[in-house]
Amino acid sequence: MKREKIEWLQINKTVKIRNEVETDYKKVEEVTRRAFWNLYVPGCIEHYLVHVMRSHKDFLPELDFVIEVDNQVIGNIMYTKASLVDESGEEKEILTFGPVCIMPEYQRMGYGKMLMEHSFKQAVALGYDVIVIFGNPNNYVSRGFKSCKKYNVCLENGTYPAAMMVKELKPEALDGRKWVYYDSPVMKIDEQEAQHFDESLEKMEKKFQPSQEEFYINSHSFVQ
Repeated sequence: MKREKIEWLQINKTVKIRNEVETDYKKVEEVTRRAFWNLYVPGCIEHYLVHVMRSHKDFLPELDFVIEVDNQVIGNIMYTKASLVDESGEEKEILTFGPVCIMPEYQRMGYGKMLMEHSFKQAVALGYDVIVIFGNPNNYVSRGFKSCKKYNVCLENGTYPAAMMVKELKPEALDGRKWVYYDSPVMKIDEQEAQHFDESLEKMEKKFQPSQEEFYINSHSFVQ
C-alpha cells in the first residue's frame, strides 16, 4: 500500500497505545490468534503463549502494550526478560519480545511500527539496552535490528540463526565479546496443552499457505 494512502487512512483515525489491562486479555488472545493463524504452521500456538506468559516471572507487564484504533484493540506486543552470557560466565539481562502482531485487516498501515517504536522508548526508560528476537528479517531490519552474527551473539550450540536478530537500544551496549543467548523458559510451549487450549475456542480452518514454507526456510538457515 502506498504511503499516501496509508497516511490518508490514518488521518481520521484515533490511535492510542497503552498498557494491556485484564479486561483486554481475551481480546488480545483473539487478535493474536487471528494474526498468526496459518502464518507459520497450519493453525498457531502464539495465542496460547500470550495466555500463559502473563503469569510467568520473566514477563514484564510494564512493556505489555496494546494499540487501539477508534477504541478497538487491533494489535499488541509483549516482552519477557532474557539473558546473554559471555565466555567468562558474566550474565547480562536483556529483553526479547513476542508475540507482536496486528490484525490482518490493519497490517501494512504502519501500526506495527508505531507499537514497536513506542515499546523501544519505554524499554530504554526502564534501563534496558539490548533486545534479541527471532523473526522474519524483512519485518525488523527497518526497525534497527541486525544479524546476531554482527554482534557475536549465538545460541548455546555456537550457531548464528538467520532469524535471530539484535537491536542495541543504546549505542555500543555490546562490546564485541562472544555472547550466548538464553530465552525465558516460558517460550518452551507444551504443544499438546496449546492444542487443548485452542480446542476451547471458535473453530478456525487449518491449512497450508506459502508463508509457512518461508518460515521453514528462515528458521532452518544460519549465518556462517
